[in-house]
Order: sequence, then C-alpha cells, then structure tokens
Amino acid sequence: MGWRRERVDLKTREQVRVMRRAGLVVADIHRAIRAAVRPGMTTADLDAVARDVIAGAGATSNFLGYHGFPAAICTSVNDEVIHGIPGARMLQAGDVVSVDAGAVVEGWHGDAAATFILGVDGALPLGSPDADTGDDALVRATEAAMWAGIAALAQRGRLGDVGRAVETAIDVAASGTGIVLGIVEEYVGHGIGTAMHQPPDVLNYATSSRGIPLRAGMCLAVEPMVTRGSGQTRELADGWTVVTADGVRAAHWEHSIAILEDGISVLTAPDAGAERLGALGVDVVVLD
Repeated sequence: MGWRRERVDLKTREQVRVMRRAGLVVADIHRAIRAAVRPGMTTADLDAVARDVIAGAGATSNFLGYHGFPAAICTSVNDEVIHGIPGARMLQAGDVVSVDAGAVVEGWHGDAAATFILGVDGALPLGSPDADTGDDALVRATEAAMWAGIAALAQRGRLGDVGRAVETAIDVAASGTGIVLGIVEEYVGHGIGTAMHQPPDVLNYATSSRGIPLRAGMCLAVEPMVTRGSGQTRELADGWTVVTADGVRAAHWEHSIAILEDGISVLTAPDAGAERLGALGVDVVVLD
C-alpha cells in the first residue's frame, strides 16, 4: 500500500526576511512581559502587555481566535505545561511562568516561548539564588535542550537529529542535577510560515526513524516541554490548558528557525541566536 508525507513548504530568503520581522515582534513581546511582570499581576495583565506590543508594531496576533483561543498569548503557570488561557489568576513569587507568543507580519508568522521564575521584584535571571533549585534546574535544562535541538539543525542532517539532541540534553541535565526530568511527548514542534503550524512535526525525543532530510528553505519551531516528573499530561475541561498528570511543575521553550543555504538563523531571537549557538560552535546568519 502506498503512502505519502505531507508537503514541507520551502521559503525563499525574502520570505524568511519577512518572517524575521514577525519574529522580532515576538521577541519584543517576551522582552516587554519579562520587564513588566511582578507578583500581584494577573495573567490577563500579561496578555494586555502582549497586545500593546503587537498593536504598536502594526502586526496581528496569530494566537487570538486560533481555533477559538481567546487571547494573544498562552500563560502556563507551575503545573500548566502549555495553552494556559490568560485570565484572573494572580501571579505570586516563586511561580514558574511559561509564556508562548506569536505575531503575523504581512501574512508570515513568528512563534516563540520562554519560561521564567517569578521573584519578589520580577522575573529572576536563570541561576538566581532566590529561585527554587529544582525549578531553576528544570527551566535551564529545558532552555539548553532547545538550543541543542536548534544546533542540530545547523548540521543539515535529518529532522530526527533534533529530537535526539533534545533528549540527550535532558538526560545529561537530569544526571548532572539529580532531579527527575520528563519530556512531554504528546505535543511537539512544527513547521512555520504562512500558517503558525505547518508540516513537519518536530519531535523532542529520539525515535527509530531519522526523519526527512533537512533542506535550505525549511522554517521550523523547536519547542521542548519538560516536567519535573513523568512527562505525562492531561487536558483541563476548558479544552485548552494542558497540565502535568502528576501535578509537578513544567517548563516550555521555543524559537522559530530558518535553514538557509549559508547557515541557520533564529528568527525569534534578537541576536539571531549568535550568543547561545556560538557557544555550541555554530555560526548564524544575520538577516537584519
């Protein structure tokens, strides 16, 4: 019996440049939220910050109205993994807060997520002595795993190399810190372009298949979701919010990346990923 894969759209360099503009709006959303957040704010307050940034940039939200989603960002707190709906929930010092944000410029999408731990005066830097040690290790491990997955794209091998790199990084972090870390497998990264979600799926774990070859023109979102437990999840009755099945805390990191003829560029990172990828021996293409 024959079968076929879903088609993966390849983007031109000029199309990627427009995606970079959308990516920088997303970076500005994250920067503005991190600068504004304080204990006592609600997750709806963070959504208002995001809406102001999007409007000020002349962009539009790709989250608002997506399959009926009612907000411009997802705010997932503590045991919430992804797709948390902003609302009346008041943030407290010690919360682990994941923000997933997106924007559209001239029909092209950007999408990125980041997790921070909230301190008494705002978002704490990673490695802060004021953060819970286990929560800090979780957030740092998830971010490092994302960058390991992104670095795998630069090798121009196969798509499955991303998931293998992510899983290896999480295994190393768990061994080094002694905390239990579980990769969420039900939700994965994706292609991105004229829609927020396009083929192919980008797994965060290794499988027996190496996947399709990586080619210039592919634009992909690498987004590991990791918990301090089993990695198993369940969806709440609101039809959106995904929480850990065992009640432990979770982290979520994501960037949108373009594979170009002359290298890769992280479209949602202000420096195109130069600092973090440079530390991994990967040069980036700067489009602006």
